[in-house]
Amino acid sequence: MSHLTGKAAAGLMAAGLFATAAVTPVQAQTPPPTYRVVPAPAAQPPAQITLRPDQAELLRRTLDEAALHGFEPGEFTPRGDSDAALVEATLRYAKAVKTGRLDTANFREDWGLRPTPFDARGAMARAVADDRLEDWLKSLPPPYPGYETLQMGLANYRAMAERGGWKTLPEGDKLEVGAAGPAVDALRARLAAEDPTTPAQLPRNPAGQSVFDVQLADALKRAQKRMGLQPDGALGPATRAALNVSVQRRIDQIVANMERWRWLPSAMPANRVQVNVAAGVLTLFQNDVPTLSMRAVTGKPGGGETPLLSSEINSIVLNPPWNVPAGIAARELFPKGQAYLNANNFRVIDGRLQQRPGPGSALGLVKFDFPNNYAVYLHDTPSKGGFTRYTRLASHGCVRLEKPFALARAIMAGDPEWTPERIDEVVAGGKTTRATVANPVSVYLLYWTAYVTPDGQVNFRQDPYGWDALLIQRIAEQRGPTA
Repeated sequence: MSHLTGKAAAGLMAAGLFATAAVTPVQAQTPPPTYRVVPAPAAQPPAQITLRPDQAELLRRTLDEAALHGFEPGEFTPRGDSDAALVEATLRYAKAVKTGRLDTANFREDWGLRPTPFDARGAMARAVADDRLEDWLKSLPPPYPGYETLQMGLANYRAMAERGGWKTLPEGDKLEVGAAGPAVDALRARLAAEDPTTPAQLPRNPAGQSVFDVQLADALKRAQKRMGLQPDGALGPATRAALNVSVQRRIDQIVANMERWRWLPSAMPANRVQVNVAAGVLTLFQNDVPTLSMRAVTGKPGGGETPLLSSEINSIVLNPPWNVPAGIAARELFPKGQAYLNANNFRVIDGRLQQRPGPGSALGLVKFDFPNNYAVYLHDTPSKGGFTRYTRLASHGCVRLEKPFALARAIMAGDPEWTPERIDEVVAGGKTTRATVANPVSVYLLYWTAYVTPDGQVNFRQDPYGWDALLIQRIAEQRGPTA
């Protein structure tokens, strides 16, 4: 019998099988070694959790306040009066507030951020035994200001809903400073429903009609900024549509974003790049402080969505060529003809279309690589005009950056080889060069359509991919018809 290769032996070890004696060529004529099967550890019975009366009361209070985390009132009501029923309800709550309500089997494929598995029963049993149940319960929600401020925003919008929300603005002509009539009153009332600093009264014209003045325009600009729209102080179609989003839809957006916060790890690296795909903004954090921000163009809806993921930027490519995905080449480039391809420095290599590096390349002059299953990356672009738009959803899934060289210099700061001068020199030389990042920087592609700014205002963005609505729908479907 021939001796086992290292790979085969490793396979047996991984399977829980191992030889009682080594096998070498000298032993080829000896009886074959024997193997023994190592049984898998016996399944442990579920941890028994016995509560003191004060602990049971703490759990009841916690479940009564579950709505503060975006859950439906009574969603975790115990199914019975026993302590066992209370424990089971708490375990369902703990998992929901820690890792989210949606099973990962019901995630979209491009929701690449997945919550860390969580043994709620074991963790709760230890907390009860160690008499630190209250601390454990407080540790469950995401420990981020972004989540905590959304909790406050949720309370505000639920209060608005209890007051009746707001009325839909009727269709009509554009409204701007100087307009008068009932439509101006309707606009003032709509803005006041969310913004208490909206003027309580408007000036009136000789006919007794309310007049659209500068103060109302300022209130409208504040609303437009909160919704990611051009703050021109005029009520046009896009602003009217955003203001006509119902209060319940806004509540759903907040709840969906709180859910996505639970998909993140319990601690994020102090040095990281975050991209808000929905808002089209990249932020670099260093020592947990935002030090650089820029606009970004992200994936367009309908097949070009930028996925959610976390990874690490491990290299930067200077003067990158663009290896065109086959689908894009077939749909968008080959139909334009050979003359177009020649004029834009495209060539076919081994049956694949490639654009040569250079200032006119779709990837611009710098690309940031990070391992992922979606073949996406951050990159420069020769098309700078896209950054001036307030809605920046135009790519095929990758993220185009407004200030890529500022990001490259920041990531390479302190690297004696890749100084700013060296980066500029290599780019000027035109040769494709990969610069390894000595200390890889974490990168997160996120989808925030509701978040709170330092002034305490909840900002909303469109749900460009429909992922808020889909998430709320799938949670409801998973809960079943009795939800």
